[in-house]
Amino acid sequence: MTAHQPLPESRVAAAPPRLRWWTIRGELPRGAIWGLAAAGLLLPLLLWWLASAVGVSNPMFLPGPDAVLARVGRWWSEEGLLADIGISVYRVMTGFLASALIALPLGLYIGTYRPVQAFLEPLTDFIRYMPAVAFIPLIMLWVGIDEGSKVLIIFIGTFFQMVLMVAEDVRRVPMAQIEAAQTMGASRSEIVKLVILPSARPALLDTLRITCGWAWTYLVVAELVAANSGLGYAILKAQRYMHTDKIFAGIILIGIIGLLTDQAFRWLGRVAFPWMKR
Repeated sequence: MTAHQPLPESRVAAAPPRLRWWTIRGELPRGAIWGLAAAGLLLPLLLWWLASAVGVSNPMFLPGPDAVLARVGRWWSEEGLLADIGISVYRVMTGFLASALIALPLGLYIGTYRPVQAFLEPLTDFIRYMPAVAFIPLIMLWVGIDEGSKVLIIFIGTFFQMVLMVAEDVRRVPMAQIEAAQTMGASRSEIVKLVILPSARPALLDTLRITCGWAWTYLVVAELVAANSGLGYAILKAQRYMHTDKIFAGIILIGIIGLLTDQAFRWLGRVAFPWMKR
């Protein structure tokens, strides 16, 4: 058999099943997916536990999982953990939703009309490279130190990135679909409403999922501004007193909430777009 001849069908069918795991963009059984996900989450936890158990690090700098879990219990029963979670979720989601409310239509126009793109995209590109933390002094002067300032920092951290990602999602809509609608006499508003938006919706949902994750990364920055509650505030306060176990607890709690939010977006995508592989 030469190098250019295909394998007989019988030999292809006889390939070991384990090779299917490494097929490019292949499928896996649901049990295998859950098993690999659990292993990926538990392996770092196991390594962390081993590092603390054998004493390779100072507990002041790397407390063990048991110490962090005990701190979460005290935080819940004595220090108002539920209230901290609630206010942090409120700040993140308010900033994120305000960002999405403006970024979605603006990105749609940038991705659809070249004059809008030429006018707004350079400015948006310019501002998105400015770190959100650099705006804190101005935000405190303009808005004050109440809840609005914290929400605005999260808004700034996500808005400009979201606008450009939405515009790119809209630009990926195949031109053939738009030209077909034009051939059938559709108006510009009909093309936007009936062609561009339906085609871009799955990508737009992914953009919202990604930028919601970014919103959570700005939580600690937002709670630098005269906060007296919240997960980010608790982390910053614990840093002052070297309560490393509480720092770990706060970081892990933010990660858990972010993971739950991400999975909620994935579930919404599976329900809304069942033909998409997620």
